[in-house]
Amino acid sequence: MKASAGADKRPPPSPQKSVTTSGPSPQKPDENPLESIELVKDNNGITQLILRNNDASATVSLLGAQVVSWKTKLTGELLFLSKKAIFNPPNAVRGGISICFPEFKNRETEENHGFARNRIWVIEENPPHLSGDFKTKVYVDLLLKSSKEDAKIWPHSFEFRLRISLTAMGILGLTSRIRNVDRKNFSFCMVYHTYLSVSDISEVRIEGLETLYYLDNLLQKQRFTEQGVSLTFESEVDRIYTDCNNVVAVRDHYKKRTVIITKDGLPDIVVWNPWLKKSKSIADLGDKEYQQMLCVDGAAVENPITLKPGEEWKGSLELSFLLSS
Repeated sequence: MKASAGADKRPPPSPQKSVTTSGPSPQKPDENPLESIELVKDNNGITQLILRNNDASATVSLLGAQVVSWKTKLTGELLFLSKKAIFNPPNAVRGGISICFPEFKNRETEENHGFARNRIWVIEENPPHLSGDFKTKVYVDLLLKSSKEDAKIWPHSFEFRLRISLTAMGILGLTSRIRNVDRKNFSFCMVYHTYLSVSDISEVRIEGLETLYYLDNLLQKQRFTEQGVSLTFESEVDRIYTDCNNVVAVRDHYKKRTVIITKDGLPDIVVWNPWLKKSKSIADLGDKEYQQMLCVDGAAVENPITLKPGEEWKGSLELSFLLSS
């Protein structure tokens, strides 16, 4: 793939100190006068940013640029975070939305799902212009650059910019821009690894995948066609749907809500639930927590993206919700 032009009330994901960090604001105050970003420290001393408006909030850790909470007044928490999550840098936290780059499932490096989610990102105060309407959003720009240590396991120079935004309606947006600042081409995978909080995995269905091809990771990546009108869950699922629609819906019967996942620049969708047997082998996931989680990831994995020197790739994910009676 060539570069494109472009209602649970779970406690906070990690205990936070009440003291706000000093330093420049990630956003100019006159851009969103009714909205705010608070900088706090978790118990490991890592900065977290809390994006707030009158309707919703999102918490982002600078470790991995990981969204660890997204909640609204109407729904409560919308993301899953394991009760056994390990807050021990540099390991990524089990849950939320993590950034998997430059690979997924250890294709090249030794770090599971790539190293970007295990690195400390920085706040970028003056990023290059990003097209789009952000006047009604509270947002922050984060940056990860290649380091000498990372070059030892993935020998390429890059700049990864990530804008995380929150609208007054509680819509969560993530926009990634990856630029090749090397002298040679490189290829990469990119995944927004998204853990949704669900009432009961057996009562959840995904719509928008019908008739699509998928690769089954449980069957040596054999290729199948989705036959059902919607995807439901009765056992472990680990699939890559290729050349997908840009919008899918995750309907939760008990919670009476639907999460709408909208992606752009990302051709694939990864769907994963470990079920009971696999959960027992995952140290930072409770044996029965699979019942309350579902991963539905906007992704570019089956055909890695290739960038020439100076080229930039852009891909975005937007999460919104609908309530039903």
